[in-house]
Amino acid sequence: MVVSPPSSDGGRRVTIHGEDVGTAYSLFDVLDFLHRAGLPAEDRAIDDPDLIEWRGGGPYDWNNSA
Repeated sequence: MVVSPPSSDGGRRVTIHGEDVGTAYSLFDVLDFLHRAGLPAEDRAIDDPDLIEWRGGGPYDWNNSA
């Protein structure tokens, strides 16, 4: 899974095996994409570099300040 850098609206494009699966607006969305893809959607999965490649910031970097 690749999570792209945050866009101006705070969303991050997510791809799994090169296929675009949607936009995540929070860490919960990323975990949901993992679950739907049948990948381990555990909290520790977010720190597994073999499972998720975070680009332009890590799992806690979102541009959605309110």
